[in-house]
Amino acid sequence: MTGASRGIGRAIAQRLARDGRHVVGVARTPENLAETGAAIQAAGGRFEAAACDVGDSAALAALVEQVSERHGRLDILVNNAGITKDGLLLRMSDEDFDTVIRVNLKSAFVACRAAARPMMKGRFGRIVNVGSVSGLMGNAGQVNYAAAKAGLVGMTKSIARELGSKGITANLVAPGFIETDMTAVLPPQVKEQALPSIPLKRFGTPDDIAASVAWLTGEDGGYVTGQVIVVDGGMSM
Repeated sequence: MTGASRGIGRAIAQRLARDGRHVVGVARTPENLAETGAAIQAAGGRFEAAACDVGDSAALAALVEQVSERHGRLDILVNNAGITKDGLLLRMSDEDFDTVIRVNLKSAFVACRAAARPMMKGRFGRIVNVGSVSGLMGNAGQVNYAAAKAGLVGMTKSIARELGSKGITANLVAPGFIETDMTAVLPPQVKEQALPSIPLKRFGTPDDIAASVAWLTGEDGGYVTGQVIVVDGGMSM
């Protein structure tokens, strides 16, 4: 899984490891991956750290291939890596748009394409892409981020149609306002404005997202594919 070093990614990695999965966590910073690995191993789980810049398509594809060859199989792929470079439309540079698309959308495409072959060979696979309600609703100041997350929806559904006959499912989890390092730096007024729009009257936690990913990748979620699972406390309904 990509983006495993912190926040939602770390929670997903810990949950999958707790469920008995051998997790290969990918992130750009080895130091944060080490923290994730230490927490998993301390709880008796299995974790393997793989430092990689997912924006480097060749390196990411090679990593997926190496993992499947080393273990002889690849059952689950979770694409969680993501960045933000927010700005209003008229002020957003081409570079900021392209960078967010490359990391948030193209990296998922590259990883899915690389994972498809070993999954097809094994006649089994569970692909989960982590999107955002921004990709469903749009969000002012996030043209690049919302475009990437919306693109993930169409890509996920297309992959589900292409690979379903091979025993492979593909789904997307769309988090709402989740308490992470990324949201912790938001001004208090932004949080105050967001809370009334959430029927459950609380922000989500990384564990809320991890639970959905665990279900989709487990036996109980085996007949679910091509779906967008929104985990946002009702904010986007």
